[in-house]
Amino acid sequence: MRNIRSLFWVSLFLSSSSFSLGLDYSVITPRESLKDGDTLSSPDQVFQLGFFSLDQEEQPQHRFLGLWYKEPFAVIWVANRNNPLYGTSGFLNMTSRGDLQLFDGEHRALWSSSSSSSKASTTAKNPLLKILCTGNLVSSDGEEAVLWQSFDYPMDTILAGMKLGKNFKTQKEWSLSSWKTLKDPSIGEFTMSLDTRGLPQLILRKRGDPSYSYRLGSWNGLSFTGAPAMGRENSLFDYKFTSSEQEVNYSWTPRRKIVSRLVLNSTGKLQRFVQSKQRQWILANTAPEDECDYYSICGAYAVCGINSKNTPSCSCLQGFKPKSGRNWNVSRGADGCVHEISTICGKKDTFVKFPGMKLPDTSWSWYDSRNAMTLEDCKIKCSSNCSCTAYANTDIREGGKGCLLWFGDLVDMREYPSFGQDVYIRMGFAKKEFKGREVVGMIVGSMMGVAVVLVAVFACCRNKFMKRYHGEDWRKGIGEEDMDLPILDIKTISTATDDFSHINFLGRGGFGPVYKGKLEEGQEIAVKRLCANSGQGVEEFKNEVKLIAKLQHRNLVRLLGCCIQGEERMLIYEYMPNKSLDFFIFDERRSQELKWEKRMNIINGIARGLLYLHQDSRLRIIHRDLKAGNVLLDNEMNPKISDFGLAKSFGGDQSESSTNRVVGTYGYMSPEYAVDGHFSVKSDVFSFGVLVLEIITGKTNRGFRHADHDLNLLGHVWKLWVEDREMEVLEQDLLEEACVVSDVLRCIHVALLCVQQKPEDRPNMASAVLMLGSDGSLPHPKQPGFFTNRNVPDLSTSLSHSLNAVTITMLHGR
Repeated sequence: MRNIRSLFWVSLFLSSSSFSLGLDYSVITPRESLKDGDTLSSPDQVFQLGFFSLDQEEQPQHRFLGLWYKEPFAVIWVANRNNPLYGTSGFLNMTSRGDLQLFDGEHRALWSSSSSSSKASTTAKNPLLKILCTGNLVSSDGEEAVLWQSFDYPMDTILAGMKLGKNFKTQKEWSLSSWKTLKDPSIGEFTMSLDTRGLPQLILRKRGDPSYSYRLGSWNGLSFTGAPAMGRENSLFDYKFTSSEQEVNYSWTPRRKIVSRLVLNSTGKLQRFVQSKQRQWILANTAPEDECDYYSICGAYAVCGINSKNTPSCSCLQGFKPKSGRNWNVSRGADGCVHEISTICGKKDTFVKFPGMKLPDTSWSWYDSRNAMTLEDCKIKCSSNCSCTAYANTDIREGGKGCLLWFGDLVDMREYPSFGQDVYIRMGFAKKEFKGREVVGMIVGSMMGVAVVLVAVFACCRNKFMKRYHGEDWRKGIGEEDMDLPILDIKTISTATDDFSHINFLGRGGFGPVYKGKLEEGQEIAVKRLCANSGQGVEEFKNEVKLIAKLQHRNLVRLLGCCIQGEERMLIYEYMPNKSLDFFIFDERRSQELKWEKRMNIINGIARGLLYLHQDSRLRIIHRDLKAGNVLLDNEMNPKISDFGLAKSFGGDQSESSTNRVVGTYGYMSPEYAVDGHFSVKSDVFSFGVLVLEIITGKTNRGFRHADHDLNLLGHVWKLWVEDREMEVLEQDLLEEACVVSDVLRCIHVALLCVQQKPEDRPNMASAVLMLGSDGSLPHPKQPGFFTNRNVPDLSTSLSHSLNAVTITMLHGR
């Protein structure tokens, strides 16, 4: 392969030998043009800019403007990679602004630096173009201000001093994209970039195939944790990793006089080439090195290794077992492993040290950006959050410092004999530590506790029944200030739902299935039948009854009654004939029924309902699980917020609180709630912002997919907003409507304000309602929280429904 590649470049060089017949410039000004046959050279004659052809047999007339190593020949940058010239009449001009413009023989523009976001001013004093000795093609104003440079627009090659990363202020990204083939420099299938969700990590991806990727891993102070070649190269190169609020980037420089380049080739391999003393390109390293380098080939809590047959094999980490038993195979997307002993929130779970590891995927992580925490601090922080599954240092130098926490399943790990770092993984609570009597005592005690609460709730409902039918003054149980609420017996509910027939099944809400029913007097109802194993205990049941019974607003679903008999616990609501919002907006056919006017009405209705909960009701209520599935639609498509099982009420001036049991639904939880368990009215505001963007786009935040990137819906909308292309997020059917563009833009703007990273930056619901209904100017939004990964661990068989019973803290913010 090395010889084939060398022969190819030799033949390419011979086909370009006519370059010497033209002029060789050291600098170019607006007075000169670089024509086909001319070259621009660096002061040391190492690099040249000019025109060249790649395929002399099939496309001899296709010409490209590129930058290359003169000897041995190697192209490192191409201006018109997707738009080749035809023939040898092309030329490059420089304008008085310092812009570069490539034209064909008929003066048609094929490329310009201004299309690459040139920083050129209206008129530069002394613009000139030159190649620095680093290989950087630079348009500058005299010898000082840089107007444009090729290092800001990498192709498939990264040289010493170039950056890969992202500027958060300007949203500028530096990434690699492969050639389509060895003889075609147009954009290929593979990209390599720094993923800034969670702790930044370097990832090589294949376009249009999310399952194919190679994660070089996160930076640990010395190298990327999944790139052992960097450890072998430490004596040759200095690696630099910069991470701040403004920018994150990676670069490298040689320690000695070594000429080297990193290339992402057309087959998806990252190759390190070094120039020999004989001035030949030698292939020093290639990654991925083996099949185990590909993303999560063994699944969660498993490690991949190469066996004696040189094929990949998977094994569970100590303390874990295969999830699917004998059906567990080595393949991308494998089921992986699960805890042998389940973790129990509140118990003293242990953390086991696993040395020499490629750290798990950090897309779902939180990290100490200042590297100020010790490993012990990190352990304490992880122990205090039931959703934290592992921890490690962010920097392994000087004995280790900084804190990195994982939330959710740990994926894409492997063990190295002399590389990697320590990771501490949470293990289950060992039942064998208890003696038999202690276990029995714990079980009996828990059962008695539950029985006492059940008796109290049953007494509450029985007293309400007696009040309704026998006039007894009921003032016990749920609370003195509760509104009168009818109690229905199980026979009445069973008759109304035809014994909970599947024909009357409406769907599955938080904690249980929902059925349609009709009472004897003809009133239609919706019955939420709480499952015994749903995770909603008596406290959650009482909570929902207490809260929703007090609420009276046109945009909140109305609770008609409750039922508790034996192990049955049910809530009876008004029936919503149009089901829930997700039934419409996420269905391609049904979403066509939601014209813009209806969507705007739904957005405003949800906003008014939240405002009532936060400000106008007798208690300040935080919903904590606002999502499309918890917004019901009446016969006129008016929205009504439902499912208050997770809601929290505050009295007086209290507006925020904390919890160790973080519950909610992926894609809607705010960063501060998911990370530290802090919730407030601003947590609901974040969820509202996500919901508005889902209503506008018809796409789910968590399940959003795009061919050009791996951002979730929030990240996608933000990207388009920064690029002034926000109208592209609108559903095609809505684009064809005669809707008011200003209304759409205002809703997107308000939604982005609501999903900002910090809660203090988000508006309250009173401000959000005002902004939605006015024409005044709005503040500029900051970057949203949680640019989530699409491959979120599956903790439920149906994530489109509420995961209230599961502690789910997922971290994706930078």
